[in-house]
Amino acid sequence: MHMTIPEAKSLVEEMLPGLEEISGIEKAVCPPFVDLPVVAEILRGTSVRVGAQNMHWEEKGAFTGEISPLMLQGLCDYVILGHSERRKYFGETDEMVNLKAKSALAHGLTPIICVGENLEQKEKGLTSQVVRSQIAADLDGLTADQVSGLVIAYEPIWAIGTGKAATPEYAEKVIREDIRGTIAGLFGESAARSVRVQYGGSTKAANIESFMSVPEIDGALVGGASLRASEFVEMIRIAARVKGV
Repeated sequence: MHMTIPEAKSLVEEMLPGLEEISGIEKAVCPPFVDLPVVAEILRGTSVRVGAQNMHWEEKGAFTGEISPLMLQGLCDYVILGHSERRKYFGETDEMVNLKAKSALAHGLTPIICVGENLEQKEKGLTSQVVRSQIAADLDGLTADQVSGLVIAYEPIWAIGTGKAATPEYAEKVIREDIRGTIAGLFGESAARSVRVQYGGSTKAANIESFMSVPEIDGALVGGASLRASEFVEMIRIAARVKGV
């Protein structure tokens, strides 16, 4: 929940020249709802794509304050679903995330589905159980083809906004065994290899190279660092270099 409309416009305009210079890697920004129209207009015809931070699963109805997939069409390509803050502060369940994922896909939006354990779960050794359960529930009822086109964001909750990023080795193990492993068991090995998996949690220019060097990690879901134009551009530049594209 950052950036007024003028602030968002200024930030994206500052980022854009640097982002346009970077090729071979997909770039996207996900501003708050009120900023979407102006950001989408600035980025129209550029190489930078746009995503929303959330959506409701219904097309319309008595859901005051919510945003439907129909309202997002034409404004963005992606939609973040099940972010840890949505789960923690607004009571979103895996069942709700699943409904949203199905609705997003039905309306031509690509879900970025967030999963991850909190500190208590990590300390109790429940990371694998939690992440596997989230993946199974969030993707329930989808086809292998649909799963292949998704983006999964692994965001250990204890690392978000704390400055305590997970180690690349820790993230790699969770992604390989619990995310791709669960998807392989449910939808097949091809879907498990095709789905893009990002890491999110206190990423910044100083540590992005270590995460992008991990073959299992396809990208990053960037939080606070994306509010600083020069740092965000530098992170993407590093990611493009490391991934060899």
